[in-house]
Amino acid sequence: MDTNKKINRKVSVAPMMDCTDRHDRFFLRLMSKNAMLYTEMVATKSAIHGDRKKILSYSPEEKPLALQVGGSDKKELAEVAKIAEDMGYDEININLGCPSKKVQKNMFGACLMKEPDLVAECINSMVNACKIPVTAKTRIGFDDTEEFDYLNDFILKMKGGGAKTFILHARKAMLTGLSPKQNLNIPKLNYNMVYEIKKENSDLEIIINGGITKIDEINNHLNFCDGVMIGRSIYQNPYSLVEIEREIFKTKSHPSREQVAKQLLEYLDREVKLGTKVNHIMRHTVGLYHGQIGSKDWKRYLSDNMMARDSDFQKAKHIMTIVQNNEKANQVSS
Repeated sequence: MDTNKKINRKVSVAPMMDCTDRHDRFFLRLMSKNAMLYTEMVATKSAIHGDRKKILSYSPEEKPLALQVGGSDKKELAEVAKIAEDMGYDEININLGCPSKKVQKNMFGACLMKEPDLVAECINSMVNACKIPVTAKTRIGFDDTEEFDYLNDFILKMKGGGAKTFILHARKAMLTGLSPKQNLNIPKLNYNMVYEIKKENSDLEIIINGGITKIDEINNHLNFCDGVMIGRSIYQNPYSLVEIEREIFKTKSHPSREQVAKQLLEYLDREVKLGTKVNHIMRHTVGLYHGQIGSKDWKRYLSDNMMARDSDFQKAKHIMTIVQNNEKANQVSS
């Protein structure tokens, strides 16, 4: 099968549970046309047996878009790979990095690092079921195992299964003793191990992930890896995608925060008419004015008017007054 479809993964936004749903991805796409976006992790059984429209649908504007899947049953993973291809996703990615107890109980996520042969079989089944790229996102180790040889052998097994792109979160996963949140901070970052993996496997696409927040950090990592994946800092400061577009992708035209808010309200209007709750969309926009004058006013208005379950779209229209005041204040200060 052809898994060599060229996708620009120079910068991508990490799959984040309870964050990168279709509304957040639409919002992020207003600020970046080039960054690769990923869904939240979807369990194979949910994708196969659940409400597919609700779980897997997306707006065309969100592309390029990858579906991240969690599972360890190769038949189910193959079926989801085909579903992803049929629905127009650009890539399917298997989660080998989530350390949560619930995920471990269902035999997927970071615990699969202990089962390289099984993972290779799963990837091979997915590769044989679809023509879109099959990629893997993993940690660099687990528990007491953080060794180059183990990670390299794991990647070579997956390469043998047919994968050519690997996203490496440069921290090991602690499968016991730490919460998923603690697993994002406490295990120490080890970027050098990711660099060494790329050096050893020049024919593979290696994307680095973990603790990356600034443009100069992105540029530095791109000296050693093929791409950079960014998670929490994008969610906290989504407008930083505009800087990434300008500095990394060298795009010439960039929307103002006011233009972003205006386009998002048009989307909100459409979605509310289809039954979407206001707060399901607006909760993703809390960080739009991160680090800017008016950030507190923006957050306060969202909190007071648009974050409750029964929030009224009519109140959303008034948010442009906050936006315009913030734009004027920031123009004066600059």
